[in-house]
Amino acid sequence: MASDPRPLTEPPIDPLALLEADTTLEAARPLLELVATYFAETRAGEGGVSTWHSAEVIADRLATEMPRNPRPLADVARRLASLLLVDVNRLAHPMYIGHQVSAPLPAAVWTEALISALNQSQAVREMSPSFTPLEHQVIEWMTDLIGWDARAGGTMTSGGTEATLTALLAARARAIPNVWDRGVGPRPPVLVCGEHAHYAVTRAAGVMGLGQSHVVVIPSDGQRMSVPQLRARLAELQREHKPVMAVVATAGCTATGAFDDLEAVADACDSFADANGPLWMHVDAAHGGGALLAPRERPRLAGLARARSVAWDPHKTLLLPLAAGMLLMREEHDLERAYAQSAPYLFTPSEDARAWDMGPRSFQCSRRADVLKVWVAFERYGSQALGALYERLCDMARYLHERLSSHAQFTPLHLPESNILCFSWQPPGVVDAAERDALTDALRERYNRSGRGWITATSLGGRRVLRITVMNARTDRVHLDALVSGLEAEAQRVLQHHR
Repeated sequence: MASDPRPLTEPPIDPLALLEADTTLEAARPLLELVATYFAETRAGEGGVSTWHSAEVIADRLATEMPRNPRPLADVARRLASLLLVDVNRLAHPMYIGHQVSAPLPAAVWTEALISALNQSQAVREMSPSFTPLEHQVIEWMTDLIGWDARAGGTMTSGGTEATLTALLAARARAIPNVWDRGVGPRPPVLVCGEHAHYAVTRAAGVMGLGQSHVVVIPSDGQRMSVPQLRARLAELQREHKPVMAVVATAGCTATGAFDDLEAVADACDSFADANGPLWMHVDAAHGGGALLAPRERPRLAGLARARSVAWDPHKTLLLPLAAGMLLMREEHDLERAYAQSAPYLFTPSEDARAWDMGPRSFQCSRRADVLKVWVAFERYGSQALGALYERLCDMARYLHERLSSHAQFTPLHLPESNILCFSWQPPGVVDAAERDALTDALRERYNRSGRGWITATSLGGRRVLRITVMNARTDRVHLDALVSGLEAEAQRVLQHHR
């Protein structure tokens, strides 16, 4: 029999004393200082933007036994800094110009600790007595921005994927009234979307049991969904007696940031109305919804008020920490149809004139009061400053477009409609498309590993291209100039190695 490894003299642990010791501001200081140091270092643009270590290297560093005994919080903070923070993506660094994840607003960052400390659950109002009405109020601000009336409503979500799923569940309930009990049946309706729609649409089709074969994809005209081809396909579906559950338009597509012509899509939905009325129009504005706050950019969302449902992620272009998504509905009662749950231990009938509980309209049950950081952001910065920040992000993408327009090797592929720009690399003397694609991926990998900055890549027209998304208010023209210089230097090294 193996002996007990614990020393005979090991003192007993008082877990309550440990908990109480961590409740003071002084106890929290080591962790708060990590945040403040991160802000300070990235403000100065110091250090690398990401890591060159592989996942295996980091995993080996972390491969220790589960801690048995407590250690001071200051020691935990030091270990956290040395083991993990050295290899994070530093999104607040002005040279991080990568994915659609923001360098979040400081006031919202500090609010996260309060949200966690209070730990209110947004499922039912009795578990979150003040933040539930706050969520209704913030949702009302957003529906007012769209131009909807008092019948509108919505809910916070984990992001655009959940928001789109919930919207399409509501659309499914409209198309198949008894779907919650009987399923979609042998002839489910179809979903219609553009070729650049987010994968959330096909994922929703799979989750809902429609199957991806029931997603009708409309080709693009440029980067937008082609409205003539949309009309032609809707006419064909009508002739074939195939019901359309919803048409999904995109406002700020992931690849290029382009906006579909929402007025024209809404006109098409009206023209091909069925027995339920105009076709359900859902707009995925997860990325582009921030344009509502920006006077110069808002016209790109013309027609948004004609949508039946809208997905919007304030954690993208409103620069909030993850997660802060939302689903907005023109008719709040539509949202009540998305889910049909009976849970008397949680959801009980209310005599109130208004249904305050958020759980019956949300996929999540246990859900943080993320609405608080949205409210704090508006309280601290105001809608005008938030709109100005959105315009600044867009300006930086347009500056890079201008900067590359006459470049010998890098060519912008579209006029930026938001804060996203795709551009190609044309290596001198390389004519084979597959070879050029491989070199493009190698250039991106080499540049990111250099620590100079961080960008992404995607495929457009079947070719690999480079892509930037400006998600940091600190990113300025000087940083975009540095990006070009860095890519030029690394491109030279890639070609030397290639030859």
